[in-house]
Amino acid sequence: MPFRVLALESSCDEFAGAVIEDGIEVLASVVASQAGIHARYGGVVPEVAGREHLRNLAPVMQATLESAGMDWDDLDAIAVTQGPGLGGSLLVGVNAAKTAAWARGLPLIPVHHIAGHLYANWLRPARDDWDDSPPPFPLVALVVSGGHTELFWMQDHERVERVGQTLDDAAGEAFDKVGRLLGLPFPGGPEIERAAAQASAQAINALDPLPRAWLPGTHDFSFSGLKTAVLNRVRKLEAAGEPLDVPAMAARFQESVTDVLARKTARAADELGAACVIVAGGVAANGALREALNERCAEIGLPVRVPPPRLCTDNAAMIGAAACYRRSEAGLDFDVFSTSGPAVFSPGL
Repeated sequence: MPFRVLALESSCDEFAGAVIEDGIEVLASVVASQAGIHARYGGVVPEVAGREHLRNLAPVMQATLESAGMDWDDLDAIAVTQGPGLGGSLLVGVNAAKTAAWARGLPLIPVHHIAGHLYANWLRPARDDWDDSPPPFPLVALVVSGGHTELFWMQDHERVERVGQTLDDAAGEAFDKVGRLLGLPFPGGPEIERAAAQASAQAINALDPLPRAWLPGTHDFSFSGLKTAVLNRVRKLEAAGEPLDVPAMAARFQESVTDVLARKTARAADELGAACVIVAGGVAANGALREALNERCAEIGLPVRVPPPRLCTDNAAMIGAAACYRRSEAGLDFDVFSTSGPAVFSPGL
């Protein structure tokens, strides 16, 4: 019999619902985004995000079940993001999931947000290169988003170890902050990618390359110095009264971030003896990063799995996929943990 899960995700500024079958099939996926609301503030306002979740949760849950052509009686479990994330946003999703699970007599499976991003790679998306097989173990997983930049060593579904992390800014956070420095709208990641695509090779070459923090001997990352380097260049141009070539600067910044991510991920995979590299998180939607990872991993003969862009950003389908591998953890006796709580994914969370 198929195992069908209604999953809810509310860790930040999207309230999302999905119905997942056996951790693979996406029967429905609905996302209520608040990007337009928070753009005016240049970042996510936690109180606003939580309030909007309260407005969106009932319509999203109803739309998700209708899209799947299912009723509550067709479900085997409910899953929800437990954390990390914004405390108020998480509370909306967790309390809604607990209420529904209790009222319907369904098991409730709490899911770590990072586990969800990883398991987006196990979903069967609509793409031509899907070969109907899961990523092979052992593998190295790069999670790169607005709040996380981490490398995980996955020997199987139960043995997961973090082997690298950012020592300061996450890559997505650096994209947002540099986007603001360059006068681009929020969120900065897609805007920097669009701006960089408009830069000519001549304009890019006219700018000196930006620094890269290699942190030799570790699998860790650092992007704070890169962000500061962009700030110093912008201020120097302003002081001299010279124009800023935004597309060229965006291209140089993007080049620096993706080069470090790709080279360090490939190096870790090679040293650990991985059979595959998977990528997850919102920044995984960046085309330059995908290209750089494919190029570096091809040099050592490793395949790279990256979900389609719609499954890279926050969504509930990934939460449902992860939940199918954590059925034994179902229960109602759990609380949320926000950005100040546990931030490391482990099978026990």
